[in-house]
Amino acid sequence: MKIKNFFEDYTELPKSIFILFFAQIVSSMGSFVFPFLTIFFTKTLLYSEQQAGFYVMLATGAKIPGLLLGGKLVDIFGRKRIFVIFSTISALFILSCLIVQKKEIIPWLLVLSAVFNGANYPALKAMAADLTNPDNRKAAFSLLYLGLNIGFAVGPLVAGLLYNNYLNLIFVGDTLSTIIAVLLIFFLIEETIPIQDNIKDSLVSDSSSERPEEGSIWRVLLTRPHLIVFTLIYTLYSFIYVNSDFTLPIQMIKIFGEAGPQYFGTIMTISGLVVIFCTVVIIRMTRNIKPILNVSLAGILYAFGFGAIYFSHNLLLFSLTTILWTLGEIIATTYSDVYIINHTPISHRGRFSAIIHILIGSGFILGPYLAGLFIKYYGVENIWPIVFLLAILSSFLMYLLNYFEDKASKLVKGTALDE
Repeated sequence: MKIKNFFEDYTELPKSIFILFFAQIVSSMGSFVFPFLTIFFTKTLLYSEQQAGFYVMLATGAKIPGLLLGGKLVDIFGRKRIFVIFSTISALFILSCLIVQKKEIIPWLLVLSAVFNGANYPALKAMAADLTNPDNRKAAFSLLYLGLNIGFAVGPLVAGLLYNNYLNLIFVGDTLSTIIAVLLIFFLIEETIPIQDNIKDSLVSDSSSERPEEGSIWRVLLTRPHLIVFTLIYTLYSFIYVNSDFTLPIQMIKIFGEAGPQYFGTIMTISGLVVIFCTVVIIRMTRNIKPILNVSLAGILYAFGFGAIYFSHNLLLFSLTTILWTLGEIIATTYSDVYIINHTPISHRGRFSAIIHILIGSGFILGPYLAGLFIKYYGVENIWPIVFLLAILSSFLMYLLNYFEDKASKLVKGTALDE
């Protein structure tokens, strides 16, 4: 197959998706401050590890009210409007840290920044959903995922080089990157929220899972049991994946000693390169497979990628396992977004994105704590067989959900034909 064929799906995407793609690159490339919060609180502001942990926890948890607020507002006032306003406020709170320069106030400014930053997620997800349809959504979400990773591959590296001698530039650069992303979206993308007349028409004519609904988020969510089950299963995926950030470095330090952090940085670089160079190819190869079956496939890659770490004792083996679980990450991240949007009513896209993101995020929140407990009593190397079994179970549950979905769909079609 010719290389240009891999990019066919992307050339047919709306221009606005490419604007979002570049905005994500710029924004994530300038995400200097939050990746260095722990270092900033302990090394620069001279807080204790306990105090720093408290403020990092607050900054992380602050995104939850931001998600809930943003999810509600983007369905009422519009995706673009909320993104522009909340992103600008978030950036100004970061910049204000340079103006205030008071140790007691700066952490709270960063927490407030995180609240408004949290509202961006449902705004961007809803905007991307509005601009796409089930036919081109796979390509669109894989492109946006790629843009995010291109930016994060560069941003922390630049911030690390600036930190010791040009700390102020980290805050200035973070602010400027957000403002540039805001300007790109403000001037080059029209508001995408469906107008009320279109929603009313869809209530009558649309029979898909994206059909608009009336009522509260909880009432509408309960009408989509398959989406609820998918979210619960995918929470297991997030619990599995968080071991790449928490358990893996512990394992590498145990094996390689002082060289552990350096080697961990190396395999994180490998993971980033796999995302950048393989995303287009992988999505092209899997595009004709149903999103939920692709997520099931990702579970198999997680199982063998993370499970094989149990047998890894040199950098080469760790690198090979990293390639496997990163391929799983590409597939899982892209196709879970597609599945969720395909089962979300257009009237509730912002709220669904927020609630589901919070539920799935519980795996990332609880994962390190539960993994830490396991490691304390059974050792770090023994967690990988457990992760392997959880990944196999998650993959099987996704496959089973697909089976029942197909069965329910055939039943509905059969009933319609009988009528």
